Amino acid sequence: MRIVDFEVRKECPPQLCDCERERLLDDAQADLAILRLNLREEKRLLAHIEGIATYAQLQKLQLLLKKNLGVELQIAPGSGEVRSVRGFQIRLQEQPGLCRKTRAAIPAAVRRCLAAHPEIAFAILNDNDLLAGV
Repeated sequence: MRIVDFEVRKECPPQLCDCERERLLDDAQADLAILRLNLREEKRLLAHIEGIATYAQLQKLQLLLKKNLGVELQIAPGSGEVRSVRGFQIRLQEQPGLCRKTRAAIPAAVRRCLAAHPEIAFAILNDNDLLAGV
């Protein structure tokens, strides 16, 4: 197990989580950036997500998550009609070190953001439209 110079998220009970944190710490070649997302930082991130007011800010957040933590946040309209925020497919790409609770909390925060700012939801729909770019 490697020693890291930053605060790491507390270990989840083995039966309840599938984050594979220990496997990540044991691998000498693994990127440990995701482990920087401890509980305190996760709460800050969730508050930031809920405070997003424009589609550009949401896109910037997606880029920063990918750059800083190596986490890909995917937001797209569902395969059927999108009548509400629930019609969007929002998920984090699974990877070692990313807690199950975090994989659920971040999409939930994005949904709350979209519900509070419907113009962002409309921008996502326009961006993924059949006629986008025409």
